Amino acid sequence: MDDPRLKIRTFFAQRFRGYELNDDEDIFAIGFVNSIFALQLVMFVEKEFGVVVEDEDLELANFNSINAITALIDRKNGGTD
Repeated sequence: MDDPRLKIRTFFAQRFRGYELNDDEDIFAIGFVNSIFALQLVMFVEKEFGVVVEDEDLELANFNSINAITALIDRKNGGTD
């Protein structure tokens, strides 16, 4: 399976123009995220990776970095992180 990090990086790069985001950098801490973006991010993850983000998955820790999102996708797909 392809590493989802590339798709996630591309998604962020299209929205955070001119800012090179590290895989472990907290997107909430850098101040680029608002409620609309958070919703777009959840919808992107569901559509792009074929997973269902449940209510219990909607924690900042699952979406605060490229690494965290990748780990969530892996768990939702039956991986071990």
